[in-house]
Amino acid sequence: AYKAGVQAGDLIIKLDDTPVRGMTLNDAVKRMRGKPKTSIILTIARKNETKPIVLTIVRDKIKVQSVKSKMLEPGFGYLRVTQFQEETVADVVKHLDKLFKQETKDKDGKETKVPLRGLVLDLRNDPGGLLNSAVGVSSVFLAPKALVVSTDGRTEDAKRKYFASSEDYLRGHKDDPLKGLPAAVKNVPLIVLVNGGSASASEIVAGALQDHQRAVVVGTQTFGKGSVQTILPLSNNTAVKLTTARYYTPSGRSIQAKGIEPDVAVEESANGASHERIREADLEHHLDNDKEKAADKAAPKAAPKNGKSKNGDEEEAPKAAPFEFASKNDYQLSQALNLLKAWQVIQRR
Repeated sequence: AYKAGVQAGDLIIKLDDTPVRGMTLNDAVKRMRGKPKTSIILTIARKNETKPIVLTIVRDKIKVQSVKSKMLEPGFGYLRVTQFQEETVADVVKHLDKLFKQETKDKDGKETKVPLRGLVLDLRNDPGGLLNSAVGVSSVFLAPKALVVSTDGRTEDAKRKYFASSEDYLRGHKDDPLKGLPAAVKNVPLIVLVNGGSASASEIVAGALQDHQRAVVVGTQTFGKGSVQTILPLSNNTAVKLTTARYYTPSGRSIQAKGIEPDVAVEESANGASHERIREADLEHHLDNDKEKAADKAAPKAAPKNGKSKNGDEEEAPKAAPFEFASKNDYQLSQALNLLKAWQVIQRR
């Protein structure tokens, strides 16, 4: 969908020749799914576009590469986690080991090892995944036994704390992947990139590293999915999913409907524009944040812009140009790299 040009916030109004009006979500999903390499035509409505947009999407098996990495410049590494899966912790360790052993050519053309002086952990558009995986990734950068996240609900079994300990991030694995972790990773200057698409497990990681002052969080406010769901079986093929608790960062902040606020706010583009996103707090019947003060809830919200310029004409919102994360036009990443470089200067002085 991304490759075809679909953007977050688009409204699908027709699947091939069939309007979606009156169609249930399950029916729409069944129509969109199909055999790999077959195609479907989506007609979508987009804000600030006067005419519907017709896109052809080719179906395929979705294979998500959980962890990606590269060197941004000699001494500055980039690590992206797209989703927290079963093998994510082990993959993070492998990529970090590769970054720490990275070599570059010196002035004479000889290969020489360059120490890693800074690292960017990119959690943008990471929707979350497994809790134990989030605890494991946090444990990579935190001191042993440090509190990562806690849950609190009405019943005693909903109250639990998760620490940077193998007991809390290993699940069915005999070997601890963190044993092969480079020792320097605990102290390397770290920046965490987040945005409105960072949710759940990625918010847990960002919140833990922020509360322990292990990293500087850069970007825009995260989604705010900080609730715990428990599945209660009723029979062999039916169950009830209940929301039973909330997630809390090590300092006791509730993530629910609030998200993680970055230490340094950086919009998606240099002109200060970011793609409009729906967050947890925008969803109907969302669970409230129990840590928010009543005064904050009662505070009047800023009036939305009416989309008109000073002279009364309709003002067209700037269109967000599609881009690849960690590409040359990734403004947030470039600002994170600049911050890491400034960090080095401050440390030296």
